[in-house]
Amino acid sequence: MTYQETLEWMFRQLPMYQQKGKAAFNAKLDKTLSLASHLGHPEREFKSIHVGGTNGKGSSSHMLASILQEAGYSVGLYTSPHLKDFRERIKINGTPVREEYVTDFIAKHYSFLTENGLSFFEMTVGMAFAYFADEKVDIAVIEVGLGGRLDSTNIILPELSLITNIGLDHTDMLGDTLEAIAYEKAGIIKAGIPVVISEHQAETAKVFEAVAAERGAALTFADQDAPPSYHTALLGAYQQKNSNGAVIAIKKLRGFEVTAKHIENGLQNVVANTGLLGRWQHLQKEPVIVCDTAHNVEGLTVVLQQLQQQPFDTLHIVLGFVKGKDLNNILPLFPTTAQYYFCCPGIARGLQADVLRERAADYGLFGKSYTSVQEALKASKSAAKKSDLIFIGGSTFVVAEVL
Repeated sequence: MTYQETLEWMFRQLPMYQQKGKAAFNAKLDKTLSLASHLGHPEREFKSIHVGGTNGKGSSSHMLASILQEAGYSVGLYTSPHLKDFRERIKINGTPVREEYVTDFIAKHYSFLTENGLSFFEMTVGMAFAYFADEKVDIAVIEVGLGGRLDSTNIILPELSLITNIGLDHTDMLGDTLEAIAYEKAGIIKAGIPVVISEHQAETAKVFEAVAAERGAALTFADQDAPPSYHTALLGAYQQKNSNGAVIAIKKLRGFEVTAKHIENGLQNVVANTGLLGRWQHLQKEPVIVCDTAHNVEGLTVVLQQLQQQPFDTLHIVLGFVKGKDLNNILPLFPTTAQYYFCCPGIARGLQADVLRERAADYGLFGKSYTSVQEALKASKSAAKKSDLIFIGGSTFVVAEVL
């Protein structure tokens, strides 16, 4: 198959959480371990850092990779989901995996993948680990996909684990309390392996302390450690917490020579070094257009606070969600003074724009619904003056379509 045909097969044939939601959540590691064995356990061939959490794990992973790249290491980076191209998920020193590697991997292991019913995520994790082993990276930064304890990435034995903010997301699978979700995230803590928690939260701290003590893992809360005097070029105000966690994690990492200058340059050059997309990303100047992939209460709270601090005459918001979001808690976060352009991301789980418009009206958010993300964006651009601001968000998939 060609690269495009390969991707279409991967997306079409296999259950994928981002498309199908809870129905695709397979809460076992059996198939991942089976694939790892079939591949000769590539996850044992490279050192790694495991990064979990609700919000900030993607940005933190990119920060860690950028810092280690600045220090001269060959750094693998596995993240999800992608925004523009599948190959964003698997990179070495910011360069996406080659199309030929993707097609060759699927072709070579096609029989095994189909006979064993591997999910999209499971096969992608296997592909990433095989690629990092084949390319002999010095270290790989591995972002958890969903949860932690039963996530497909949780077959690695890392040098260090980093867990970012904990929030109420994916409650249908991970639990409906912060403590329950923290327990799932804490599943990446390994015996004797140091763990850094980016943010001390009263509800979750005791969970991490108990799991770390049980497993003999040295535990550090980054925001209670000596605060690092570094700044990141990433524009979101929320990135300070992420950078604190990343810097403390680097300082706890053993066996790698990383200087203060490497850290400083790494945080300043995250986008250039790793190709990070969709985090308070400026797309245009007049009018200013900003997109952000924040999609739950905790993430949107911070982003919308920052949004309200920006200078503008009128705020235009292109907004879409996937089904299953807790709109009763999310919609009240949005400003009633903005003009809304409701849309539906083009995936099976997309929430219909008319449904969103009706729900939003209950909270004083008014605007029109559009047949697609692009139509909504086009309408916002037509209506906005140079002194206005357009924000695009609500769902990773809305941002992906714009990018």
